Amino acid sequence: MKKKQRSELILKVLEEIYPQVPIPLKHKNNYELLIAVLLSAQCTDERVNKVTPELFSRASTPYKMQDISLEDIYNIIRPCGLAPKKSKAILGLSNILVEKFKGNVPESFDELEKLPGVGHKTASVVMSQGFGHPAFPVDTHIHRLAQRWGLTNGKNVTQTEKDLKKIFPRELWNRLHLQIIFYGREFCKARSCFGLICEICTACYPKRKMPIKTQKS
Repeated sequence: MKKKQRSELILKVLEEIYPQVPIPLKHKNNYELLIAVLLSAQCTDERVNKVTPELFSRASTPYKMQDISLEDIYNIIRPCGLAPKKSKAILGLSNILVEKFKGNVPESFDELEKLPGVGHKTASVVMSQGFGHPAFPVDTHIHRLAQRWGLTNGKNVTQTEKDLKKIFPRELWNRLHLQIIFYGREFCKARSCFGLICEICTACYPKRKMPIKTQKS
C-alpha cells in the first residue's frame, strides 16, 4: 500500500472513530490554554485538568497571575512535575504579556515562541486550538504513530511535523492532530501494538511481522 493510500485509510478510520474532537485541556480563554499546555509538558492532560481549576480560580488572566507569589504557583502546580521551571515560566510569561501585549496572548508563532517555557509545540497548540490557525502540533503520540504508519522516518519531531503537513490537507490539520492523539492513547499505545495489532497498523501493513521500534524525538 502506497503512502497516499495509507493516508486516505487513516483519515477514514479516524473520522469514523472520532467524529467529535473536543480540546483535551480545559480552559476558558487563550491565556488559560497557554498555561495549561505549558503545564502538560511531561504530564498527562488528565492531571493538568485536575490542577488548573485551583490555579485559574485565582488567576485567569496574566494581570491576576502577577498578584500570586512564585511559591504559591509552585505549590499549586507541583503535581504536574517540573514545578520549579514551570512556575518561573508562568510568572515570567505573564509579566511579558502584561508589559508587551496589554495582557493578551499574541496571535503569532514568533511572539509565542519568545515567551518563557513556550516552545514550537506549545505555540502550535495555542495557534491551532486557541486561534484556529492551521497547525500540526506533534506530541509523543503523533510522533510514534506517524512512524508505525510509515508516514515519516521518525528522525525527530520537527521532521515528523514537516512530513505530516506534506501528506495531509492543510484544512484538516487542526482536527486531525487531535484525532491521532486520541487514537494513540486508546488503540496504539507506546507499550502495546508496536505496529502489529491496532486497526490502522494492520490495515496499513497487513504482512508486517516484526514490531516497529520508534524514535522518541
